[in-house]
Amino acid sequence: MSESAALLLTQRLAEAMLLNHYTLVTAESCTGGGIAQLLTCLPGSSRWFDRGFVTYSNASKREMLAVEEDILSRFGAVSEECAAAMAAGALQNSHADMAVSVTGIAGPDGGSADKPVGTVCFGWAQRKGDILTTVHVFEGGREQVRRQSVLMAIQGLLDLLEA
Repeated sequence: MSESAALLLTQRLAEAMLLNHYTLVTAESCTGGGIAQLLTCLPGSSRWFDRGFVTYSNASKREMLAVEEDILSRFGAVSEECAAAMAAGALQNSHADMAVSVTGIAGPDGGSADKPVGTVCFGWAQRKGDILTTVHVFEGGREQVRRQSVLMAIQGLLDLLEA
């Protein structure tokens, strides 16, 4: 997806957030703040974007988002369980109505047979609703995985808002 297409997707999200009078919080690991960066490219994003957490280490996931050690030790940081806990923790530590979380293995190393490079887990949550999670394995190098993850996170928010 081109930069202009990514901005159009982000504009659609902004319009949906404003229409619903919602605010958003992000909890990012492998994307390193890329979601927040793209969202804040839009003028006026402060009307619907509350804050972003970049929790790259397990310690930061525990300290900033209250991800339980048991989740990290049993399932790992790259898991749907961790993504769900990150989204829930982001809502608990913000004033936002919706959260998106991303945790994964962007590469070029760090993968395993069970979780190859490109494995990314997502969580989407609403203050009044369930937490949805999914896992996707992206192709490409580190930056391609990160970029695709940012776009999937935003598309997932749009899908949730438009459902």
